[in-house]
Amino acid sequence: MFQHVFDEMNNMFDEIVKHYPAAQGPQKQALVHNWNLLKQMSDGIIDEWLRFEERMAVFRENTAAPPGFPPTGSPELQLETFIRGQGYYKLLMFEPALSQFTAAAESYPDSPLIRLYLAMSHLHLGETSEAARQLLGMLPGAEDKKLKAIIYNAMGCIQVIQGARDKASEFFTLAIQQDPTLPDPLNNLQVCHQKRGELQYGSPLISLL
Repeated sequence: MFQHVFDEMNNMFDEIVKHYPAAQGPQKQALVHNWNLLKQMSDGIIDEWLRFEERMAVFRENTAAPPGFPPTGSPELQLETFIRGQGYYKLLMFEPALSQFTAAAESYPDSPLIRLYLAMSHLHLGETSEAARQLLGMLPGAEDKKLKAIIYNAMGCIQVIQGARDKASEFFTLAIQQDPTLPDPLNNLQVCHQKRGELQYGSPLISLL
């Protein structure tokens, strides 16, 4: 449902990256304007989503526990491209891992596990915009608490990288609320408050390999 919005934002951002280094005068001013507009849109999407998630959290407290994640019988677990991608990911070879997971996603575009690996591979490669797009796209269909905790933790890390520590703290807190046993958001919340230390966002997936 958000795909067309992110497509337009990415197209606008690509134009900024392409033309800004050589831009002058009115063209440069227009690109700066577009940059500020993208930043406002990004911040607005995150703020609205956090408010929406708070409402959903209240409702979920009174519902039955959702099924576990990942599903043990998922057919994508048998995909050769997915298996190779996991192997590369475990070896911290994120570029070939991303290539394999992208191929796997062509067969199972709605698989939360494949999309999560895609997002985390982008994040490890420093491609925070694409990682955030993937993660935000997963949230509407994410029902399992561990999955949501992993997503929120990764989103918090992206906010730290972008210098938005207050928003990062909100995401880490949401992750802890979803799964208090997950160690990464606890560590990252401390890193965020103390402004030192190393962010952690890969251990839950490594444990699934």
